[in-house]
Amino acid sequence: MIFFFNTFKEDYPEFESWFRKKSNEPIYVSKNENGNILAFLYLKVEDRNENYSDIEPVFKPKKRLKIGTFKVALNGFRLGERFLKIIFDNALKQKVEEIYVTIFEKRDEQKRLINLLEDWGFIKWGTKKSTGEIVMIRKFAKNFNIANPKLSYPFISLNEGNKIFIVPIWPDYHTELFPDSILRTESRDDFKEDKPHRNAISKVYISRSIERNVNKGDILLFYRTAEKDKPAKYTAVITTIGIVEEMISNFKDENDFISKCRKRSVFSDEELKNRWNYNTYNRPFIINFLHVYSFRQGERVIRKRLLELGVLTGKENELRGLKPISKEDFLKIIKEAKIDESFIIY
Repeated sequence: MIFFFNTFKEDYPEFESWFRKKSNEPIYVSKNENGNILAFLYLKVEDRNENYSDIEPVFKPKKRLKIGTFKVALNGFRLGERFLKIIFDNALKQKVEEIYVTIFEKRDEQKRLINLLEDWGFIKWGTKKSTGEIVMIRKFAKNFNIANPKLSYPFISLNEGNKIFIVPIWPDYHTELFPDSILRTESRDDFKEDKPHRNAISKVYISRSIERNVNKGDILLFYRTAEKDKPAKYTAVITTIGIVEEMISNFKDENDFISKCRKRSVFSDEELKNRWNYNTYNRPFIINFLHVYSFRQGERVIRKRLLELGVLTGKENELRGLKPISKEDFLKIIKEAKIDESFIIY
């Protein structure tokens, strides 16, 4: 635990006194089973009156979220993405206009973090004069980049002509892929966040659906299918919203398929091999997507209600694969769930 903070102490002589002063403030920490820290995050909301005289060029007045302290160990199982989701969730909740961080770029771990931030839309703004750190910012006004949804994550848009699909996922794989979407009937102890696909925002869905007209920017509503030996109308439920990054259907061979699924899929290499070879006349395709939102308890829309709303018809095999739905049906689900709609652009 002490070793984890050594680089902070080297870079910031005042770190220990700062750490003591912040001891009663909320932080985000991830530890392994031995109690060793794998990731640490401290956030601060700043209003329009914050003094930015130490930043060059000086910031204009805005409500901002400052990433005060952020570090992920090299063996952090994609925790960087997990903690980025925490950052973006806080930015939404606090209704900030911008996110920023000051960071040195002299160590490999810092350079990896800078690369991660750049992948998700942060740009280099300037420098912090007193320390020489670079300053990176991420605009957070509502916008949607259909060419690269990461750059505008977590926002989704209904104005780009993009399609919307209900995507079935079996209970055996649902919470393994979406630990934030855990149901009351499941135990959190079974889904400890020690696997890459659980922590990643970027995930993989594997399908043999007849419907394959899936494109970047399309919206996915994941539908956890019915529990075994229980009535579907009460146990099948919409739990999660995602956005498509890419659909891939052309693979060189089995190894190419496995390599493109590895670490972001719930399946082991052996299971992926079995899925590839299950039907040689109908090879699977994959959807790379970003996990945007998990419906909370009380927000989830069960199959019974989806039938009453007319979103589903009840026809046999209706959800054998991806089911396209209209914008109007999507809005029915959102209104029924009464979720926080701040990430949706209408």
